[in-house]
Amino acid sequence: MVWGAMSSAGVGPLCFLRSKVNAAIYQEVLEHFMPPAADELYGDADFIFQQDLAPAHSAKATSTWFKDHGIPVLDWPANSSDLNPIEHLWGIVKRKMQYARPNNSEELKATIRATWALITPEQCHRLINSMPRHIAAVIQAKGAPTKY
Repeated sequence: MVWGAMSSAGVGPLCFLRSKVNAAIYQEVLEHFMPPAADELYGDADFIFQQDLAPAHSAKATSTWFKDHGIPVLDWPANSSDLNPIEHLWGIVKRKMQYARPNNSEELKATIRATWALITPEQCHRLINSMPRHIAAVIQAKGAPTKY
């Protein structure tokens, strides 16, 4: 499992997890990786954090963590991967890695890190700017899957 952050300014640091993610582990990841990612990607600018509705994300304790840290979270509908820019970014990472053949978990992590580092701010900016088209496609499809 890998946690990563992005904005239209580019990508932030990655966090590799060895265990299943529950609310406590997710909050620990947020505690250690969210502030540096936010500083790197936004500086002093305001931002709204986007996440899906995975149980660890939607737990009451996680909501409290965000409130305690003054971080606004975007309300997010269930089953909406068509509308999540980071899912599209992970797709780019997977395609770039399609010919990599790591032999163990450390090589896999190194490959993911190296591939993540190749993601440009322009790619992230394009993904975020494509969201109005994605939203229109989902509305036109009445919530059904789209080409995105």
